[in-house]
Amino acid sequence: MSIFSHSAYDKHEQVAFYQDAKSGLKAIIAVHNTNLGPSLGGCRMWPYADDGEALNDVLRLSRGMTYKSAMAGLKLGGGKSVIIGDPRKEKTPELLRAMGEFINTLGGRYITAEDSGTSVADMSVIGETTEYVSGLFAGSEYGGDPSPSTAYGVFVGLKAAVEHRWGKTDLTGLKVSIQGVGNVGFRLGKLLKDAGAELFVTDIFQDNIDRAVIELGAIAVTAEEIFDLDVDLFAPCAMGAILNDDTISRLKVGAVAGAANNQLAEERHAAALREKGILYAPDYVINAGGIIDVYYQQKGDYDANEVRAHIEEIGNTMKEVFVRADETGETTAHVADRIAEERFGHHSVTGSSENKSGTVAA
Repeated sequence: MSIFSHSAYDKHEQVAFYQDAKSGLKAIIAVHNTNLGPSLGGCRMWPYADDGEALNDVLRLSRGMTYKSAMAGLKLGGGKSVIIGDPRKEKTPELLRAMGEFINTLGGRYITAEDSGTSVADMSVIGETTEYVSGLFAGSEYGGDPSPSTAYGVFVGLKAAVEHRWGKTDLTGLKVSIQGVGNVGFRLGKLLKDAGAELFVTDIFQDNIDRAVIELGAIAVTAEEIFDLDVDLFAPCAMGAILNDDTISRLKVGAVAGAANNQLAEERHAAALREKGILYAPDYVINAGGIIDVYYQQKGDYDANEVRAHIEEIGNTMKEVFVRADETGETTAHVADRIAEERFGHHSVTGSSENKSGTVAA
């Protein structure tokens, strides 16, 4: 099947494939849109079932980065990279250096950073062979790691969802199920615990679950049970496409607000959530804290207070999305898409008001 006819292809500007036999690297970089600036997005390393799954993920993730940066008011485009492999078993310095060489071939159109399966230390190694890497600024609040900022942004957006759905600002007693308690999910859990919420967690790694139980007082459940819990809010903080026909039919929550990218398996699932009375916080709006942090690192004038203030604007953006959805009867996902497209569609590289599909943005 041609890339151009792939279901996740969305007028991407560039999709590049790379294989290095010596290091074992197999990777893909997707640049979705550079209207607002160079594409910036994390490098994910994951043991994908096959190459097709990796391609689908990088296409969806890179598109999401375009919308995320636009909604966060950043002068960045959307891109993403994926390395096919198990980060706990197959990651080596040689592989990471080869990834840096791959990134160099795009000549600065794509800038990488941390993501699932990679870390600040990994970015340092990648940085040995490319200058197009971010999330390394030692002067940032967390030494370059954007995970805490992502978690804080999700927490801010989650509070906006709770206020809109239940009309309250106090999270005491709020029951929250968290799917995935890795770098971001665990930190979100800590913020929620400190705010008085009750936590139910699951993860593919038992050590992550154990840490959440011991340090956060969370109740552990299985990967399947997480969808059937009678709780207030579901926070997906793992992989994407977990809101589908099966899982939505099982949810008993009033809202979904989490850090995972591409939570909706298909666009129509936003309507399915709305029909069940479940308020959905669009993922690329609520999880923009990390890219905001990395953006300020990339600019070179990092100020922790300025970054935090920018991240806290996620709450106001979420409120705008919720209110517009109520007023128009549209899904929150559709409203967020329209706002983002208004922003990046009017800033093409040629100065035209047309977006990449050739249609005038609303």
